[in-house]
Amino acid sequence: MSGLLNAIDVSSRGLSIQRSKMNVVAENIANAETTKTEKGGPYRRQQIAVSEEKVNTNFNSQLKQAGLKLNKTSSGHMASRTHSVKGNARMSDVNMKVVEDGSETFKLVHDPSHPDADADGYVKYPDIEVVTEMVDMMSASRAYEANTVAISTAKKMAEQALDI
Repeated sequence: MSGLLNAIDVSSRGLSIQRSKMNVVAENIANAETTKTEKGGPYRRQQIAVSEEKVNTNFNSQLKQAGLKLNKTSSGHMASRTHSVKGNARMSDVNMKVVEDGSETFKLVHDPSHPDADADGYVKYPDIEVVTEMVDMMSASRAYEANTVAISTAKKMAEQALDI
């Protein structure tokens, strides 16, 4: 059963990341024409940075945390001379943060009547391509959908296992 719960946990993390990506993309699209922010200057495109953090942990400590015990069903299973259950399992955690595009690339549009125009009459607009943002939105939406299907499948498997 813990394997199914782990599958749901992994998929729920994926849901959270994809939802955050969709929110950031929506914010980018909404601010594609924003020439002045609270920080000053045009809006800067944002992205979600996802990274994996490896955690060293002992296999036995993971079993204890999960409340599980390994039982031998045969004297040949997990013989201490040939297989060791001790050692380090590489577990991972996912870190996610919103990062701002640090580039100084902006679209320059000549519009001397605009209130944010510089001395030469140019206005700096964010370098946001709406088509690219929409592709990112569709990609995040499909990944979100895949994670919901994975959770639904894990729930069905758990229900069917209980019916046996």
